[in-house]
Amino acid sequence: MSASLAILAAILLPLIGAALLSTQGDNPNKREGITILTTIATFLCVLTLLPEVLDGHRPGVELIELFPGISLAFRVEPLGMLFALIASGLWIVTSLYAIGYMRGHHEINQTRFFVCFAVAISAALAVAFSRNLLTLFAAYEVLSLSTYPLVTHHGTEAAKRAGRVYLGILMTTSILFLLLAIIWTYHLAGTLEFTPGGILAGHVSGTTVGVLLGLFVFGAGKAALMPFHRWLPAAMVAPTPVSALLHAVAVVKVGVFTVLKVVIYIFGLDLLTSTGMSIWLMYVAAFTIIAASVVAIYKDNLKARLAYSTISQLSYIVLGAALANTWGVIGGGMHIAMHAMGKITLFFCAGALIVVAHKTEVSTMQGLGRKMPWTFAAFGVGAMSIIGLPFVGGVWSKWYLALGAAEAHQIPLILVLLVSSLLSIVYLVPVVAQAFFKEAPAHGHDHPGDAHHGSDENDGENLERKHILCVLPPCITAVGCILLFFYSDALYTLLAPIAGG
Repeated sequence: MSASLAILAAILLPLIGAALLSTQGDNPNKREGITILTTIATFLCVLTLLPEVLDGHRPGVELIELFPGISLAFRVEPLGMLFALIASGLWIVTSLYAIGYMRGHHEINQTRFFVCFAVAISAALAVAFSRNLLTLFAAYEVLSLSTYPLVTHHGTEAAKRAGRVYLGILMTTSILFLLLAIIWTYHLAGTLEFTPGGILAGHVSGTTVGVLLGLFVFGAGKAALMPFHRWLPAAMVAPTPVSALLHAVAVVKVGVFTVLKVVIYIFGLDLLTSTGMSIWLMYVAAFTIIAASVVAIYKDNLKARLAYSTISQLSYIVLGAALANTWGVIGGGMHIAMHAMGKITLFFCAGALIVVAHKTEVSTMQGLGRKMPWTFAAFGVGAMSIIGLPFVGGVWSKWYLALGAAEAHQIPLILVLLVSSLLSIVYLVPVVAQAFFKEAPAHGHDHPGDAHHGSDENDGENLERKHILCVLPPCITAVGCILLFFYSDALYTLLAPIAGG
């Protein structure tokens, strides 16, 4: 298969799968079979592009020229290659998890769920492979629209209200800020193409750089930078598989991926470094890192706690972009992978607790580690990666970000990274500690915040066996967190060219 054909196949296969899925409303086995086959085929198409990118090639394909010099087109560069591998690879394990979760939780509208999921993945891959700002913007908006039905999946008043917040913030920021930034960029540079070294040097200077950077950063509302972050915790009303992939990987990562790609290929690192106009962004990101971590500590609902953790962790990537140096952008790029693997593990575990033990509140999980040892062991590994401890991947991205802060002579930002890790310990470790080291409450004293009360609580050590598809995926991604520690050099090799100008 040629590279151009592989790019198109990777983007179109999820759409073809979605069309086939829409015909299988009454046949869950066929629906789930189509889903798994589509995920595997999509990942293999993405994987075929990796050798060419590692060899220094940048394969691409142009669909249509809309205006002179402006096309809907795709080109694969290292940062997009990494994001595409993450999104398509984790789609496989998340689909397995979603099958177990949706069946185990007796969810409604399962066909619509898998259809929208596939369309969202197609949009995420289109963002990853975008050759220019116009293509990225079009795919960005498709992603917002295709995930709205997933956020409102339950159809409750709370879900509808969350959907309004979700779509309202994301569409408003993208149209008012991101689209304006794109139009302004074309006016200044005469092109929208992502170009190594940037396209704005010589066309813009001074405070204009800072204003344009602000429009791009806040226009990418999916990055959840404060104050445009409320959509993410609101979206946690969605089924946990949505939270796991779309809000721990695809949707939120599209936001920070956009910020990182714009900094590298539109502004260029030299322009931001020479003007100093990204320093304000460093400290906005630093504030978000600390503030969201503090809020997370006080959230008893596990998914809400993880949502604010995600807001904090996303700003690590924004910080890496704002540092505008080699270590910063490599650290930010690596954190896309490290956070994705760690946070999807945590969300998988949160969903398993809902399906298997009917628990949603952290304060109700005493003693559950003895009934669900694999789930909480996986949670522990994911937590270690988010904290940034050795032998799991998260330590490397934080290390490179700290080097980037040192290179930029921003010592306070190193302290921010250290404090953030300590705060992560405060809101993540107690979940595991009380599950393994606290006694379970006497039967019949369940917390009123529990999602549901059922007979499974009497099953003791057999609790996980009935829901293997909810327990196996977090174990797989927990192993992935460990592998990222030992094979981080492969990520570094892939990402090194993006900082070379």
